[in-house]
Amino acid sequence: MNYAMALDYQNCINCKACEVACKEENGVQLGADKQRIWVGVTEGSIFGNPFVNLYPSQCNHCIDAPCVSVCPTHASHYVDGGVVMVDPTKCILCKGCMEACPYDARFVDDTIFAVDKCTFCYHRIDEYGTTACQATCPTKVRMFGDLDDENSDLVKLLKKRKFFFLKESEKTVPKLFYLVPEDENFLLRSVGKETKIHTWDEIKPIYDKAKAKRSKEWKKS
Repeated sequence: MNYAMALDYQNCINCKACEVACKEENGVQLGADKQRIWVGVTEGSIFGNPFVNLYPSQCNHCIDAPCVSVCPTHASHYVDGGVVMVDPTKCILCKGCMEACPYDARFVDDTIFAVDKCTFCYHRIDEYGTTACQATCPTKVRMFGDLDDENSDLVKLLKKRKFFFLKESEKTVPKLFYLVPEDENFLLRSVGKETKIHTWDEIKPIYDKAKAKRSKEWKKS
C-alpha cells in the first residue's frame, strides 16, 4: 500500500466543506490557523481580466519526508501505507518538523501541546476506504487511493490525466497529485511555465524506487 491523493483543483469552489469535515472527523482544534487541510488562494489578471486560482492543500505525505528526518524524538514517523503521522506523546514542541516542511502543513495544537497535521484520516481507511474530505467534497475535487493498486480509481485517474506537484524542487517525493486542468484557459492561468508536467508511466518508477528505499521505516499500525 502507498496512499496518495489526486486533486482536480479546477473544480474547487472554496466552499470549505472539506475543512469542516476534517475538523469534525478528526477533532481538530478550532481556529482559522488550526487547519489540517485548507484551500490556498492566488489572484492575478490576464490582459486586465482578473482571476482567482484555488489550490486545495494539506500534508503531502512525502515519501522522503524532511519532517520525519529532523524529528529528534521520532514523534514524526511513517506508518503502513506511507502515511506520515505524529505521536503527540513523543512531541516536545521543538518545531523542527514545522521548519522542515516545505508545505507549511503543520501547526501546534494547543489542547494537546503537540504538533498536528493531516493523517489522510488513517483511522477510517479500513472501514470507509477514503478520507472525510473526499467523501464530503460536492464537486469531486479529491480522489484518495493506493498507488500500488493498478485497479484503484486513483491510479486509473492518474493514467488518464497529466499532473504536477507543488514545490517539486524540494525533492520530497510528495503524494498530492495536482491534475492538469482540461480547460486550456484555466491551465494557462494556474500552472506556471516552469512547472513540470508528468504522466503516470513516467513517474511510477521514480515512486516505486523511493518507496523501496523508505518503506523499511513504515511502522505497523
